[in-house]
This record gives sequence, C-alpha cells and structure tokens, in this order.
Amino acid sequence: MIDLTLAIAKEIETRFPKGVAPDERSGYEGYLVEAGKLVEFATALRDELGYDFLSSVTGVDYMPEEKMEVVYHVYRSTGGGALVFKVQVPRQNPVLPSLVEVFPGADFQEREAWDLLGIRFEGHPNHKRILMWEGFEGHPLRKDWEEAYFEEESKPFDARWPGGDVYRAEDENPFTKNVVYPQDFNPETWIPDGDKALYAGMKEIETDESLETEQIVVNLGPQHPSTHGVFRMVATLAGETVVKLEPVMGYLHRNHEKIGERNTYLMNIPFTDRLDYLASMSNNFGYVLAVEKLLGKKAVVPERAEYIRVIMAEFTRIANHVFAIGTLLNDMGAYFTPMLYALQERELILDIFEAAAGSRMMCNYYRFGGLARDLPPGVEGKMRDLAFERLPRKIDELDRYLTENEVLRARCEGVGVLTPEEAIAYSAVGPVLRASGVPYDVRRADPYSIYDRFDFDVAVAYHGDVYDRYLVRMEEIRQSIRILQQALDDLPEGEIMTGKPRYSIRVPAGEAYGRVEGPKGELGFYVVSDGSANPWRYHVRAPSFINLTALSKMCEGDKVADAIVILGSIDIVLGETDR
Repeated sequence: MIDLTLAIAKEIETRFPKGVAPDERSGYEGYLVEAGKLVEFATALRDELGYDFLSSVTGVDYMPEEKMEVVYHVYRSTGGGALVFKVQVPRQNPVLPSLVEVFPGADFQEREAWDLLGIRFEGHPNHKRILMWEGFEGHPLRKDWEEAYFEEESKPFDARWPGGDVYRAEDENPFTKNVVYPQDFNPETWIPDGDKALYAGMKEIETDESLETEQIVVNLGPQHPSTHGVFRMVATLAGETVVKLEPVMGYLHRNHEKIGERNTYLMNIPFTDRLDYLASMSNNFGYVLAVEKLLGKKAVVPERAEYIRVIMAEFTRIANHVFAIGTLLNDMGAYFTPMLYALQERELILDIFEAAAGSRMMCNYYRFGGLARDLPPGVEGKMRDLAFERLPRKIDELDRYLTENEVLRARCEGVGVLTPEEAIAYSAVGPVLRASGVPYDVRRADPYSIYDRFDFDVAVAYHGDVYDRYLVRMEEIRQSIRILQQALDDLPEGEIMTGKPRYSIRVPAGEAYGRVEGPKGELGFYVVSDGSANPWRYHVRAPSFINLTALSKMCEGDKVADAIVILGSIDIVLGETDR
C-alpha cells in the first residue's frame, strides 16, 4: 500500500469528507477524487501537506467499464514515498480540470494524455497534440483504436506462434499506405488554423528596449545535430534574444506504450532498451521493479543479482554522463576533442556490458526476479580495474581539462537559470533539478533495490545554470565510482535468478509504479495488470520528455546561441522523449 502516515490519511479524510475516497479496488492504492474537487485537492496536497512535486500524470482506458482514469503520482521534494490519486471520467466525454496552474509540470503530460487517449483538460493553456501531428486521426492508446494493417490485440500473434504460419498484414495490402486520414481530410491542401497551428501562440511581445528590432520566428531543427536528434525548437527572436520558445517533438514517436500493451511482460524488457538507448541497463531496472511489485513474493531477487543490478546501473550513469559532457562541449563548438576523451571511457564500460549481456547498447539483461545470466569469468576483474584505477584518474583528468576553461565558463555561467522553486514546479528531475539547489535523488529520497546500503553523497549545486548542471554530472560520476567500489567489495556469490527462467508470466491484477534514479533523472514505469499475460496499461514516465517542460522558461531572455547550450545541458535522448 501507499506510504502514508496515519496523520496524513486522517488529514485528507477530515479536509475532504466528500469527493475524495480511498481506492479500495484489490491491488490498487491511493485516492479516488471527483473531477470537481481535483484542483482543490491538488492545491491542498501542495500547500498544506507538502506534496509539492508532481512526478507522473497518465491516463488509463478502462473500456469494459466505459470510463477513463487519470492517475497522478505526487511526492515531497524533501523525500518519501508517493501519494497516488486518480480521477475517473466517462469514456464518451472524458473531461476534467487541468492542473497546470497548480503543478506546471503537468503541462506536457496532460497534452500527452489528450493526444494519445483523448482525455480533455479544461483550462490547459496550450491544449493540442504533442507527439502525433495535428492531422492524425484518433487517439492511438485507446483500446478500440486500430492502426492500418492491424493484426491482433496482443502477442504472440497467431501467425507467429505456435503454428509458425508467418504472414504480415502489409503483404495482404501491397498497394495501400500505412496511414489513416480523418474523413474528408486532404494533407496536400490542409492549412492548420486556430489552436491547431503551431505558430498560433508565438505572438509578438512588446518590449521596452529603445532599439527597435523586428521579431521573427525561427525553426531550430528538427534535422540538425545541435537538437540532439529529430527535435525542433520554434523560437521567437528579438534580434538575437529569445522572447518565446516552444519545443516540438514526436518525429521519432512509434507508440512504444501501445506496443508494450500488446507484448507479453517479458517481451517488453528489450523494448525498454530502446527508450534511452544510452542507458539501457537503467531502463531495464525501472521496468522490472514495477512488475516485481505486482509479482510480490514470486520475484524475490537474490543478493548477488541485487549487487550486479546496482553495479550495472552505476556504470550506466557514468557512461551517460561522460557522453552528455562530451556532447555539451560539441554544442559549444569544441568539436570532438572533449567528446573523444569521453567516448574512450564509455567504450570501456560498454565492453563490460557486452561481456555480461552479449550486447553493448541494447543489453536486455535484467529479468523479473534477477538477471539473464551471471558475470562471465574475468569481468569482475575488469570492473575493479575501471572502478578503482582508471575511471577515478580519467575523470580527474577530464575535470582539469574542462572545468576551469574560460570559454566553457563564459558560455555556461548564468545561462539557462532555473530557480529551485521553478525546478520543482516544472517537475524537473535528475541533474537539472539538483543543479537548481534541490538535493532530491530517488536513491536517497525513496530508496529501491539495495541503495540504502551504500555510502554516497547527493551531488547538488545552487545556481541553476548550465555550468552547475555540468558540475553536478561531474560530481555524480565520482559518487557512482564510490558506489561501484563498495558494491564490488561486497559482491557476494550465489544465484542470480529466482527459480527457473520463465518465458511467460502471469501477473496478479493491480497497479504498480516502479521508479529509479536514471542518469537523466526519475525514470518511472506505471503498469496496470488485469491478470492476463499482457499489461492492460504500460506507461513510461520519461525524464527526457518531462525535463523539456522547463526549456522555454530556461531560454527566455537568453541569446539564440545559448538556447542550443541550454538544450544540451538538459541531456535528452529522443528515443525516450518521443517513445
């Protein structure tokens, strides 16, 4: 059940005698809130009970019951477990109030729920699609939505297993397009208007500057290396100053969550690799934690497997951060010299992953109740050499090379500032949050796995600018090395899997949210089981996606060249942003 003190539960019961009730469904937790009480309830949680950090917002289509449910996970920025609350609305007219005024971090997440599930949030300041394009037909995460070439609702498809009589639906329709347009819609003549137009909100803003300048709208990306993939920033500029900026994403979207709801539970593990493809092990970790919560005692993880999980996660953090630092310097124009220093260390870590998992990037290594296989002979020695000898030396070298560089400091200090209050309000996580002076790290705030056994510090800085985000990542690398050294010294012998490897599992009905402190911040998986072999709902709380909510706030008032550096300091991966 949810980690609430009796005092908080009593306070909620007293404060809201009507319109708020405990969720008493078997396997569920938290509170059911009437739509009319939602804003009042959320405001009281924030202002009176200290739940100031909105982590996750998502929807669930309970089609058999003709209802939609919106699920919220809120936390205290000082630490502790989640408080979960939900709002249920009719499926035919799913409308509820927006919480953007209470929690600005709900902005992109509410837009996502509208885009993919058709749930409308009244009062949202920018209520339009975010991952699909404006002319897309339907809401693809609804249970009754079927794509072109639809085969079946869940895997394994009959054409694949058990008979193996394989055919592909597109082979039956060789002369049609894999796309469905709305009725009477012609993409050749369509012109977006009103709230559907991307540029509708990019209005001219009056300034008090004596020098008159013409405001222009400039597209930065999507096909440009500085935008870290297929990502676009629509910027309104007054001269070289950013007046307003809107992130545009979705170019890489492939409906990862719909695929996840058709897969079996085990099939989803290699799909998580492809989210943040620089942090495969951490993606596995968050997902298996969520499913293990549902499995309960059926998935007790052996001690050796717990240690190896932590070791792989911390090596992943180091590999991610050196890559992020290298690409940040690339964004500043230091083309590839710092990047090559960083990549050399990352390649050695990927050697470890390849030896253990068989793959360098798409590792598919974690399993429910343990790991796919044990460490092969010789790998532990290579891990110890990296953790105790090479990495501490090389990180100090990278530090000396970069940290006091006058060009780096000039480009980063005072740029893209996010205050502590803003960082919390916008649901920022990871180095972005901690560089704003909020020492919130899931490994400390709400420990999972065996992180409570290790001695390490939460890296934090207090200026909230690009330079502090760089410094936090450098310090987090050192803290990960500390954790690695302790874990390798204490690594026990024994099994790495509970019971025999399973090719399919039955998960008890209920809901679970598993979260880890990934390299980019809190990575969460919300899973709803109906007791079948496939998840009823599978949602990814993607830090790359949600951290972009504050991008406009960071960029306004800075120069257009700074916007590129600010984006680099967030450290996004588009596979995770778009899913």
